[in-house]
Amino acid sequence: MHRTLRAVFAAAALTLIPAAPAVAAPYASRTLSKGTSGSDVAALQRYLDDAGYDTTADGEFGPATAGSVRSFETAEQREVDGKATRSDQLVVKSRAEESAPEQSAADQGDEAYVGDDGLAVAPASAPEEIQAIIAAGNKIAAKPYKYGGGHGRWRDSGYDCSGSVSYALHGAGLLDTPLDSTGFMSWGDRGKGDWVTIYANAGHAYMTVAGLRFDTSSSKRSGSRWSETTRSARGYRVRHPEGL
Repeated sequence: MHRTLRAVFAAAALTLIPAAPAVAAPYASRTLSKGTSGSDVAALQRYLDDAGYDTTADGEFGPATAGSVRSFETAEQREVDGKATRSDQLVVKSRAEESAPEQSAADQGDEAYVGDDGLAVAPASAPEEIQAIIAAGNKIAAKPYKYGGGHGRWRDSGYDCSGSVSYALHGAGLLDTPLDSTGFMSWGDRGKGDWVTIYANAGHAYMTVAGLRFDTSSSKRSGSRWSETTRSARGYRVRHPEGL
């Protein structure tokens, strides 16, 4: 048989061989790296995406997924090698769950609201600390954004994001010294609180209090503002004051 015809028949025969089925491995049961595939890879990709590391869940561990893993490892101060160990996978899942849409006291009817004057009104059922946080936040709600504001002194002409959060928490006696956004990444307890949740990364910090968001980027106006709208928590560490 002519060599060309043999090559054609061989290629045709290869197309008849069924593709290997995707691996159905339990999540966090093995180390994942470039070239691996399966349902556990898809789960890792979904958790990475939910945790703030933009990832497509196609079940194939390629260069893009490895890049997301490296970003996660860097943020979590873990060994940066682009491989997802079983321990890495458990932490990614935990971070994704922490970034899930918040269900707080507000979901139970204990919800604050923003009045016509732009100030927050605390629910009557809120603990004293929550009443105090909201009262303190109201004091600076009309202050302009000022880089570094609120860090050199409590009473300032303007406040940045972490300075605003620090001021409000200080008003409730929960913070003695202002923190920057990086400091809030490890402050308090991990996860969402019942009344207060702080979201922080290396570049920004904001918090929710009784269902309201207190954030220097919550409106087109520059400054510390209360808002009834939410924002994505992807890419943020999620913390809360102990007991709240």
